[in-house]
Amino acid sequence: MAEWLLVCHGLATLLVLVSFLCGQWPIFQGTFIHRIHFFITFGAYDYFRRFIHFVCGSRGSNALLSVEYYCCDRPNPIIQLLYLIIIGGTYYFIATSSFNYIPGYYLSGVHRYTSFLAVGVGILFFLLTSFSDPGVVNSANVSQYLSAYPYDNVIFSEKECSTCKIPKPARSKHCSICDRCVARFDHHCAWMNNCIGERNTRYFMAFILWHFLICIYGLIALALVLAGRMKELQVIHILTAYYGIENSFRKLAPFVVQWLLNAYNTQILIMVFLAVISLLLAGFFTYHAKLCLTNTTTNESFKWQEHLSWQRKVNEAKASAAALKASLGELSEERKPQESKWKRYFRRSHLEEVKVVKNNMYDRGFLHNIYEVVVPFSTRRSFSVTKSKSG
Repeated sequence: MAEWLLVCHGLATLLVLVSFLCGQWPIFQGTFIHRIHFFITFGAYDYFRRFIHFVCGSRGSNALLSVEYYCCDRPNPIIQLLYLIIIGGTYYFIATSSFNYIPGYYLSGVHRYTSFLAVGVGILFFLLTSFSDPGVVNSANVSQYLSAYPYDNVIFSEKECSTCKIPKPARSKHCSICDRCVARFDHHCAWMNNCIGERNTRYFMAFILWHFLICIYGLIALALVLAGRMKELQVIHILTAYYGIENSFRKLAPFVVQWLLNAYNTQILIMVFLAVISLLLAGFFTYHAKLCLTNTTTNESFKWQEHLSWQRKVNEAKASAAALKASLGELSEERKPQESKWKRYFRRSHLEEVKVVKNNMYDRGFLHNIYEVVVPFSTRRSFSVTKSKSG
């Protein structure tokens, strides 16, 4: 019973952690994870704010608002430190609980060093994404970024940034947190304390993919450690020969699980954590990979949703007006053969014929889209200038 309580406690803790860290991701919109995230990040804080105001008055509320402004509305390293704590803590628990069994029956001693190297590369991608230039647009380079992408006059049109007082290139956005315009703006990532844009999207994608691979590597390595311990301690032989349990998966599985939870509960909880995080990273990477393959950013996907919704409403209004006009025309006719009830029933509504089209002019094919993500505009431009001079 104690083992199952431990598992339930670990799963509940993991659910809260995943909801807090990843509940705002698009794949969780409308799910219970998103609702838990909303309560943790807003609902609980709202009750706490009201309590502070009730106890301390306006002075306490103002102090709390100052802390909130620093943590949520200005660049700060809090979430970066949280990332380092998570990855460092996970590696520490794996090392202290499992390195004693490496080398083992299925794993060689080299995995002590490859695991450290894998985590080191992950932190390197984290630093590259966090401290690289996302493609900041300023008065010195605005002309270059203006020539990078044409205005589509649908979701991007020629205008000036009201804050920076410079022309706003197509696909750029002024980040309210960093207070700067970023070319090919995707989103502001709190984990990186940086914007994701024209110049560092490739680092961001590499970061997500590499951490997914780290989680899979850790999951498989821990599974092999436990399998090796079972082999070395002859657990299956003891259960079948000394306890008389039938040598079948269905009969042995409950006893093996009970033994693992008793002897290696830390490794089991870490494996569950890595499995859940790997699924989250896989979903997040798939979402962003789809955006990259269609040459769309997260910011543009939201703009397209708003535009398509507005276009759908306009088309529906036009279809309704056409249907009303047709109905009035039918009433004005003096003599018209009566339409059968069956024909009226099966006749399609004008609203069913409404078509909404997304025409993304920046999507220029799979290879070109990948090329734009991997090679930023400034590098492409320098290469083109060098090539034209040499030609």
